[in-house]
Amino acid sequence: MSLKKDKQKVLGEVFDDERVKSFLDYQAPKGVSTDFHLLEKAYRGMNIDNFVTFLNFFTEAGYDLNATNPEGQTLKQVAGEHGHGAEYVVALTTAGAA
Repeated sequence: MSLKKDKQKVLGEVFDDERVKSFLDYQAPKGVSTDFHLLEKAYRGMNIDNFVTFLNFFTEAGYDLNATNPEGQTLKQVAGEHGHGAEYVVALTTAGAA
């Protein structure tokens, strides 16, 4: 007997502005910078086009692009360690990350 999946995986999903802005509402776990957590959630959950839009909302809301994780790394540093992260590093740099 095989089981059917409840949900289909959606690849390349494009979010509207409200969905992109909803990523500003996540609560960070204890000990994690809210700013870093929001950036990381967007990085892991959005394609590059949505991420660029998110960065505009993120900076307009006054959040810090250079926030660090508990290990002291910025998202730009973390993304730079990932094979698929190059476009995200460029987007972060363009948005003003150091």
